Amino acid sequence: MDGPNSSSAAILMKQYRELTNPKKAIPSFHISLVDDDIYHWNIGVMILSEDSPYHGGYFKAQMDFPYDYPYAPPKFRFTPSIFHPNVYRDGHICISILHRSGDPASGEPDGETWSPAQSVESVLISIVSLLSDPNINSPANVDAAVAWRKDREHYDRQVARDVEASRKNIPPEFEMPKEQYAYVAPQPDSKEEVVDEDFWYESEASDEDNYDSEDDFTS
Repeated sequence: MDGPNSSSAAILMKQYRELTNPKKAIPSFHISLVDDDIYHWNIGVMILSEDSPYHGGYFKAQMDFPYDYPYAPPKFRFTPSIFHPNVYRDGHICISILHRSGDPASGEPDGETWSPAQSVESVLISIVSLLSDPNINSPANVDAAVAWRKDREHYDRQVARDVEASRKNIPPEFEMPKEQYAYVAPQPDSKEEVVDEDFWYESEASDEDNYDSEDDFTS
Protein backbone atom coordinates (compact mmCIF):
# COMPACT_ATOMS: atom_id res chain seq x y z
CA MET A 1 0.00 0.00 0.00
CA ASP A 2 1.42 3.38 -1.05
CA GLY A 3 0.11 5.58 1.78
CA PRO A 4 -1.60 5.57 5.16
CA ASN A 5 -5.28 4.74 5.41
CA SER A 6 -7.82 5.68 8.04
CA SER A 7 -8.66 2.10 8.98
CA SER A 8 -5.11 1.07 9.91
CA ALA A 9 -4.52 4.39 11.67
CA ALA A 10 -7.66 3.90 13.77
CA ILE A 11 -6.62 0.36 14.75
CA LEU A 12 -3.14 1.55 15.73
CA MET A 13 -4.54 4.49 17.68
CA LYS A 14 -6.81 2.16 19.63
CA GLN A 15 -3.89 -0.12 20.54
CA TYR A 16 -1.66 2.86 21.34
CA ARG A 17 -4.27 4.32 23.69
CA GLU A 18 -4.66 0.98 25.48
CA LEU A 19 -0.90 0.55 25.90
CA THR A 20 -0.41 4.08 27.24
CA ASN A 21 -3.53 4.31 29.41
CA PRO A 22 -2.45 3.87 33.07
CA LYS A 23 -5.65 1.93 33.76
CA LYS A 24 -5.00 -0.56 30.94
CA ALA A 25 -1.29 -0.46 30.17
CA ILE A 26 1.14 -3.27 30.92
CA PRO A 27 3.57 -1.63 33.38
CA SER A 28 6.81 -2.98 31.89
CA PHE A 29 6.28 -1.27 28.53
CA HIS A 30 6.96 2.42 27.96
CA ILE A 31 5.57 3.60 24.63
CA SER A 32 5.49 6.89 22.73
CA LEU A 33 5.15 8.02 19.13
CA VAL A 34 8.03 9.10 16.91
CA ASP A 35 7.23 12.68 15.84
CA ASP A 36 3.51 12.07 16.56
CA ASP A 37 3.43 9.47 13.77
CA ILE A 38 1.03 6.63 14.60
CA TYR A 39 2.97 4.32 12.24
CA HIS A 40 6.27 4.74 14.11
CA TRP A 41 6.59 3.97 17.83
CA ASN A 42 9.33 4.29 20.42
CA ILE A 43 9.31 1.26 22.71
CA GLY A 44 10.91 0.70 26.10
CA VAL A 45 10.88 -2.83 27.55
CA MET A 46 11.79 -3.46 31.18
CA ILE A 47 12.80 -7.05 31.97
CA LEU A 48 11.85 -7.97 35.53
CA SER A 49 11.88 -11.77 35.49
CA GLU A 50 14.68 -12.90 37.79
CA ASP A 51 15.04 -16.05 35.70
CA SER A 52 16.08 -14.01 32.65
CA PRO A 53 19.74 -13.12 32.00
CA TYR A 54 18.36 -9.73 30.89
CA HIS A 55 16.85 -9.09 34.34
CA GLY A 56 16.99 -5.41 35.26
CA GLY A 57 17.53 -4.21 31.70
CA TYR A 58 15.53 -1.43 30.05
CA PHE A 59 15.82 -1.95 26.32
CA LYS A 60 14.88 0.71 23.80
CA ALA A 61 13.45 -0.20 20.42
CA GLN A 62 11.49 1.14 17.48
CA MET A 63 8.41 -0.45 15.99
CA ASP A 64 7.39 0.50 12.45
CA PHE A 65 4.00 -0.40 11.03
CA PRO A 66 3.07 -0.89 7.38
CA TYR A 67 0.14 1.05 5.98
CA ASP A 68 -1.79 -2.18 5.49
CA TYR A 69 -1.51 -3.15 9.17
CA PRO A 70 -2.83 -5.45 10.63
CA TYR A 71 -2.80 -7.53 7.44
CA ALA A 72 0.99 -7.22 7.33
CA PRO A 73 3.29 -7.42 10.38
CA PRO A 74 5.25 -4.54 11.90
CA LYS A 75 9.04 -4.42 12.13
CA PHE A 76 10.84 -4.34 15.48
CA ARG A 77 14.40 -3.14 16.04
CA PHE A 78 16.35 -2.75 19.28
CA THR A 79 18.17 0.61 19.46
CA PRO A 80 20.95 -0.13 20.16
CA SER A 81 21.18 -3.80 19.30
CA ILE A 82 21.58 -6.38 22.07
CA PHE A 83 23.56 -9.62 22.30
CA HIS A 84 21.01 -12.35 21.63
CA PRO A 85 20.81 -15.35 19.26
CA ASN A 86 17.70 -13.96 17.53
CA VAL A 87 18.73 -10.31 17.22
CA TYR A 88 20.70 -9.16 14.18
CA ARG A 89 23.65 -6.84 14.65
CA ASP A 90 21.54 -3.95 13.32
CA GLY A 91 18.99 -4.57 16.10
CA HIS A 92 16.23 -6.19 14.04
CA ILE A 93 14.68 -9.21 15.71
CA CYS A 94 14.05 -12.57 14.08
CA ILE A 95 10.84 -13.97 15.56
CA SER A 96 8.17 -16.04 13.86
CA ILE A 97 5.28 -13.87 15.02
CA LEU A 98 6.65 -11.03 12.83
CA HIS A 99 7.08 -13.16 9.70
CA ARG A 100 4.45 -13.12 6.98
CA SER A 101 2.29 -16.20 6.76
CA GLY A 102 3.11 -18.46 3.83
CA ASP A 103 6.65 -17.15 3.36
CA PRO A 104 8.63 -20.13 2.00
CA ALA A 105 11.92 -18.52 3.06
CA SER A 106 11.04 -18.76 6.75
CA GLY A 107 9.95 -22.40 6.65
CA GLU A 108 7.66 -21.77 9.62
CA PRO A 109 4.13 -23.16 9.99
CA ASP A 110 1.37 -20.62 9.46
CA GLY A 111 0.16 -21.10 13.02
CA GLU A 112 3.37 -19.51 14.34
CA THR A 113 3.58 -16.57 11.94
CA TRP A 114 1.80 -13.23 11.74
CA SER A 115 -1.96 -13.00 11.55
CA PRO A 116 -4.28 -9.96 11.76
CA ALA A 117 -5.48 -11.30 15.11
CA GLN A 118 -2.11 -10.38 16.65
CA SER A 119 -1.61 -7.05 18.39
CA VAL A 120 1.25 -4.87 19.56
CA GLU A 121 0.77 -6.24 23.06
CA SER A 122 1.02 -9.87 21.95
CA VAL A 123 4.15 -9.07 19.92
CA LEU A 124 5.87 -7.38 22.87
CA ILE A 125 5.04 -10.22 25.23
CA SER A 126 6.39 -12.73 22.68
CA ILE A 127 9.61 -10.74 22.38
CA VAL A 128 10.07 -10.66 26.17
CA SER A 129 9.61 -14.44 26.20
CA LEU A 130 12.13 -14.89 23.37
CA LEU A 131 14.79 -12.96 25.29
CA SER A 132 14.76 -15.60 28.01
CA ASP A 133 14.16 -18.58 25.72
CA PRO A 134 15.93 -18.00 22.38
CA ASN A 135 15.34 -20.05 19.25
CA ILE A 136 18.89 -21.24 18.61
CA ASN A 137 17.79 -23.32 15.63
CA SER A 138 17.20 -20.13 13.64
CA PRO A 139 19.93 -17.73 14.78
CA ALA A 140 20.30 -14.16 13.60
CA ASN A 141 23.53 -13.74 15.57
CA VAL A 142 25.63 -16.89 15.21
CA ASP A 143 28.19 -15.80 17.83
CA ALA A 144 25.44 -15.33 20.42
CA ALA A 145 23.88 -18.68 19.52
CA VAL A 146 27.22 -20.49 19.90
CA ALA A 147 27.85 -18.78 23.24
CA TRP A 148 24.37 -19.75 24.44
CA ARG A 149 24.99 -23.40 23.59
CA LYS A 150 28.64 -23.85 24.51
CA ASP A 151 29.78 -21.07 26.86
CA ARG A 152 26.92 -19.77 28.98
CA GLU A 153 29.25 -17.82 31.28
CA HIS A 154 30.55 -15.82 28.30
CA TYR A 155 26.99 -15.31 27.09
CA ASP A 156 25.85 -14.04 30.49
CA ARG A 157 28.81 -11.63 30.70
CA GLN A 158 27.95 -10.15 27.31
CA VAL A 159 24.30 -9.80 28.27
CA ALA A 160 25.24 -8.22 31.62
CA ARG A 161 27.10 -5.48 29.73
CA ASP A 162 23.99 -4.76 27.67
CA VAL A 163 21.84 -4.70 30.79
CA GLU A 164 24.15 -2.29 32.58
CA ALA A 165 24.34 0.02 29.56
CA SER A 166 20.58 -0.05 29.10
CA ARG A 167 19.73 1.15 32.58
CA LYS A 168 20.82 4.68 31.80
CA ASN A 169 17.89 4.86 29.38
CA ILE A 170 15.21 4.34 32.04
CA PRO A 171 12.93 7.42 31.82
CA PRO A 172 12.73 9.50 35.02
CA GLU A 173 8.94 9.10 35.08
CA PHE A 174 9.06 5.31 34.71
CA GLU A 175 7.56 3.54 37.73
CA MET A 176 9.21 0.21 38.44
CA PRO A 177 6.48 -2.46 38.66
CA LYS A 178 6.67 -5.56 40.81
CA GLU A 179 7.61 -8.70 38.90
CA GLN A 180 4.22 -10.39 39.36
CA TYR A 181 2.49 -7.40 37.72
CA ALA A 182 5.15 -6.67 35.11
CA TYR A 183 3.36 -8.07 32.06
CA VAL A 184 -0.25 -7.97 33.22
CA ALA A 185 -2.62 -5.08 32.52
CA PRO A 186 -4.29 -3.59 35.62
CA GLN A 187 -7.73 -4.97 36.40
CA PRO A 188 -10.54 -2.40 36.66
CA ASP A 189 -12.23 -1.89 40.01
CA SER A 190 -15.50 -3.81 39.86
CA LYS A 191 -17.22 -0.95 41.68
CA GLU A 192 -16.25 1.52 38.98
CA GLU A 193 -18.25 1.95 35.84
CA VAL A 194 -16.21 0.66 32.92
CA VAL A 195 -16.20 3.06 29.99
CA ASP A 196 -14.83 1.95 26.64
CA GLU A 197 -12.73 4.95 25.67
CA ASP A 198 -11.93 3.37 22.32
CA PHE A 199 -15.56 3.01 21.20
CA TRP A 200 -15.39 6.03 18.93
CA TYR A 201 -12.20 4.81 17.25
CA GLU A 202 -13.81 1.46 16.52
CA SER A 203 -16.97 3.13 15.23
CA GLU A 204 -14.99 5.47 13.02
CA ALA A 205 -13.00 2.61 11.50
CA SER A 206 -16.18 0.59 10.94
CA ASP A 207 -17.99 3.48 9.28
CA GLU A 208 -15.04 4.15 6.99
CA ASP A 209 -14.79 0.48 6.03
CA ASN A 210 -18.51 0.44 5.21
CA TYR A 211 -18.12 3.59 3.14
CA ASP A 212 -15.28 2.00 1.17
CA SER A 213 -17.40 -1.11 0.57
CA GLU A 214 -20.29 0.99 -0.77
CA ASP A 215 -17.92 2.74 -3.16
CA ASP A 216 -16.70 -0.61 -4.41
CA PHE A 217 -20.28 -1.80 -4.92
CA THR A 218 -21.38 1.24 -6.87
CA SER A 219 -18.24 1.64 -8.96
